[in-house]
Amino acid sequence: MPILIFFLAHWYLSLFTQTFFLHRYAAHAMFTMNKAWEKIFYVLTYIFQGSSFLSPRAYGIMHRMHHAYADTENDPHSPSYSTGLFDMMWKTKNIYNDILNDRAGVDPKFLKNIPNWRPIEWLGDQWLSRLAWGTAYTLFYIYFATAWWEFLLLPIHYLMGPVHGAIINWFAHKYGYVNFKLNDTAKNLLPLDFLMMGESYHNNHHKFGGRANFGIRWFELDPTYPVILILNALGVIHLKANNDLKIF
Repeated sequence: MPILIFFLAHWYLSLFTQTFFLHRYAAHAMFTMNKAWEKIFYVLTYIFQGSSFLSPRAYGIMHRMHHAYADTENDPHSPSYSTGLFDMMWKTKNIYNDILNDRAGVDPKFLKNIPNWRPIEWLGDQWLSRLAWGTAYTLFYIYFATAWWEFLLLPIHYLMGPVHGAIINWFAHKYGYVNFKLNDTAKNLLPLDFLMMGESYHNNHHKFGGRANFGIRWFELDPTYPVILILNALGVIHLKANNDLKIF
């Protein structure tokens, strides 16, 4: 039981920082927050993502490129231009690192209002930091695991961020249903997104890229959106007007 609780906590806390802070804030600026709260969420992202920390700056830039070039040869992660899942992930990793290390020659239009807190950006990318987090996960398993098969979950802990990204970037462009006809292959992977906290409504998101609520139809519950509404009511963030316009 401790292993299952730990795995689920890591899965959803890491995923929350990715969808809330990296995706909806850094990449799309669906809401604003002051610099103090931005730094708090930077630290939470570092803690919750741990060994698979993703730079909000690099993620935000790369995701903007994905929307601009979806399913073309310039898309950082398109199944249409990859030979398989791991080929796409490897290509994504290389582009991410080029952006992170200022080697990508990024169009200035993708840089507007991108968050960048260099101390955490630097710390999260250090291999010593990644190894320390991975060691902590391993020690937790050694102490609490009660069956050998539980150790099979450890690699997911090590690569939690890329695993979340691969689920959407690969599977949500290959499988699922569509609400809107688009010029790319984005699909809604799950009709009820209990697994990806709203991220699997990918077709909806590609249609309305600035909309904070990724659910559109009555059964499409976006678990992240109520959290956004609460944080907005508390004044932690400031949600842009008309961001939850229902379509059908």
